[in-house]
Amino acid sequence: MQIKRTLSAFGIGLFMATGMVAAPVVLTPSLAYADFAEGSAFRSIIQKQISAFQSGDAKQAFSYATPTLQKRFQTPEIFIHMVKNGYKPVYRPKNVTFGQSRKTPHGPMQEVYVTDQEGQNWLAVYSFEKQPDGSWRISGCYLKKDEGISA
Repeated sequence: MQIKRTLSAFGIGLFMATGMVAAPVVLTPSLAYADFAEGSAFRSIIQKQISAFQSGDAKQAFSYATPTLQKRFQTPEIFIHMVKNGYKPVYRPKNVTFGQSRKTPHGPMQEVYVTDQEGQNWLAVYSFEKQPDGSWRISGCYLKKDEGISA
């Protein structure tokens, strides 16, 4: 499926949750693309987390979040409640299409185009943080409703 817009076309300011502080990240076309292996890892992590949401496995879904987010939300149950209420399009998406992976000054980002159960299109931008063991975890997610995106 052809992606109608890329993240850089939105010209949006992204606010990424980092603990209790939000850091603005302006996404521009000049930001580098993440390498293929990283992009593949990001897509895999997101797919696994969405699968965990769909199967109701809060503990597994929580495991893909950074230690900072885990500390902030304390338990898988609190985390899943937050996702159900604030990130419903990624909690139970009808359709998912992956966009570009990008490196930003605040770390790598992965574009994900989702269609929710009501047919509304969304752009979800996931941020990632590399862990001391070399693995990647989700450090944040920004959702933007858009009529012009199709997953």
